[in-house]
Amino acid sequence: MRIATWNVNSIRVRLPRLLAWLDRRQPDIVCLQETKVVDADFPTRELETLGYRSLVNGQKTYNGVAILSRGEASDCYLDFRDGTGAADRRLCSAMIAGIRIVNVYVPNGSEVGSEKYAYKLAWYSRLRTFLDTCFDPGSDVLVCGDFNVAPEDRDVWDPEQWRGQILFSEPEKEALAGVTAWGLQDAFRLHHPEGGLYTWWDYRAGAFHRGMGLRIDHILVSPSLARRCVDVMIDGDERKGEKPSDHAPVIATIE
Repeated sequence: MRIATWNVNSIRVRLPRLLAWLDRRQPDIVCLQETKVVDADFPTRELETLGYRSLVNGQKTYNGVAILSRGEASDCYLDFRDGTGAADRRLCSAMIAGIRIVNVYVPNGSEVGSEKYAYKLAWYSRLRTFLDTCFDPGSDVLVCGDFNVAPEDRDVWDPEQWRGQILFSEPEKEALAGVTAWGLQDAFRLHHPEGGLYTWWDYRAGAFHRGMGLRIDHILVSPSLARRCVDVMIDGDERKGEKPSDHAPVIATIE
């Protein structure tokens, strides 16, 4: 089974690329972030032609997440189930093929010390509470998406330049570690200990071609899935060509 995550940075703009990529890669489950459309405008029919069902939690212009799956999704959640609602559409979750899939688009945080930064850290705390309350790390759980945090120096093209900056500040890294401490492992690092492998490159200054990236898109798995995870890859080709997202897909293969 192939499970992917991809921040498409607008499903309207990226739809031709997404359809071609689905046809080529044939993933079983795909978690999308930054779809940037309300549910009614999500391209459900186009995706159905390729055999994918859609669980959508959309928002106009900003945010928005979706899970595409070949199999049926059940027990679906569209928020943290903490009674506070979901002003920003940043999470969706479902049981698919016996795996609890949690798709997240963590807030960027804008600037260290800002109100948006505090909101990001609080969002991470809510995510950990959501996991504590609703799921069991002894079961098959996969949490993936755009976490907007590079966990370690090897995940950043120039750690000293980025140290203490947004996406790489210590409180952000600690917040992500608080989520993984629930009982999750970084699936990518099970297979790729080396540095210099990234999932996001700024559109400016030729960052992609200069190798100036960060690894901020992650697939986190519970121990039972870690044992079944045989490969994880970053599909960097999707950052090339015409109208790419600034993120590349990450694909895990689970036996």
